[in-house]
Amino acid sequence: MFEPVLLKNATRDNAWQLDVYQANGGYEAWRKVLNSYKPADVIGQVKASNLRGRGGAGFPTGLKWSFIPADSPSQRYLCCNADEGEPGTFKDKFLMEQDPHQLLEGMAIAAYAIGAHRAYIYLRYEFRLALERLQKAIDSAREQGLLGANILGSGFDLEIYIHRNAGAYICGEETALLQSLEGYRGEPRLKPPFPAIKGYCASPTVVNNVETLACIPSIFTNGAEWFAAIGPEKSPGPKLYCLSGQVNKPGLYELPMGVSLRELIEVHGRGCREGYQLKAVIPGGVSAPMLPADQVDIAMDFDTLAAAGSMLGSAGVIVMDNSASIVEVTKRTMEFFSHESCGKCSPCREGTLWAVKILRRFADGTATQDDLSQLHSLCENIAGNSFCALADGAIMALRAALKHFESEFTERIDARATLKSEGSIDHD
Repeated sequence: MFEPVLLKNATRDNAWQLDVYQANGGYEAWRKVLNSYKPADVIGQVKASNLRGRGGAGFPTGLKWSFIPADSPSQRYLCCNADEGEPGTFKDKFLMEQDPHQLLEGMAIAAYAIGAHRAYIYLRYEFRLALERLQKAIDSAREQGLLGANILGSGFDLEIYIHRNAGAYICGEETALLQSLEGYRGEPRLKPPFPAIKGYCASPTVVNNVETLACIPSIFTNGAEWFAAIGPEKSPGPKLYCLSGQVNKPGLYELPMGVSLRELIEVHGRGCREGYQLKAVIPGGVSAPMLPADQVDIAMDFDTLAAAGSMLGSAGVIVMDNSASIVEVTKRTMEFFSHESCGKCSPCREGTLWAVKILRRFADGTATQDDLSQLHSLCENIAGNSFCALADGAIMALRAALKHFESEFTERIDARATLKSEGSIDHD
């Protein structure tokens, strides 16, 4: 039977306090690493666990760490991406508020592995309780010698700082995050060079998500083989799923990677409201292409969802029943992406705004067949042509809506045509 790993302390009173965390085995993995592991061995263990990044891309964590040049004379940096801005996602916020020391312990092990003596938590500005508890956690860990200079007599130094962002979805992209951290406008940078070679202050840098780093202590407490045995072979481990929308029991659920989407909705979320039927599900935040109800018998892991034409993303699962309008959902989604575009490239800046204008015509009943053709054209011309993945995510969401529910768009056109023929609206 699966037992919680990331949320094991979540129900304990005052779980964010150092004494509570240590009373339940906290920082034992950190002590073990300092006493028994060389940095290269730490990277080897994380590789063996097959932990993949929980921020959306699913890139192998140990491999990412190994890209830091071993012979680089530059200072190395670790950055924790705590800019959780994907609609439908609330896992990182919960971890930072309820169990901040788990994150700090994971960051300490990661910093040791890559030889970083300075680390940053890039925190979404609105997360005030997370800010308060993280800072208290850093201060208390430092007071007990778990952070700071000569940690536990090991000779290893590490300082962790919190940097609050100015509120921009684009800064969830790692190079835009680094740009913002340096004090510049939050825009993505051209890659290569990648952050591992030229990141923060042009120095080798690793950027990892909150949930990714929170997984690290358990790997060294229980072993890489234990971690790798949870869930599917190619993307194992515990996973936090954010369930929201038109479902009876929304919430944050920790389950093995690869749990069935249907099980998540019907067993853990207790299904849709009485009298309503499941219509569609967004499986990984709004940038993840939606799936119709007849495709929810699918494993919630990176590879399986990708093969089905969607993605796990941030595991922000948004449920829609048959009362939901896909036209309205798509319009709101594209409005979000258009608003959050940094404006650096025209396919994203102009393309998403154009899509919004067309979708608003569908919403208010004035769309034509030409508008539908224009939406399809936008999907073809924006995809793969923007500077970063923001526009790609927006277009994947739009393309999935058109693929599975184009009939709802044509119904809006047909309704307009009917009213027009009856003389209820003015002719063009």
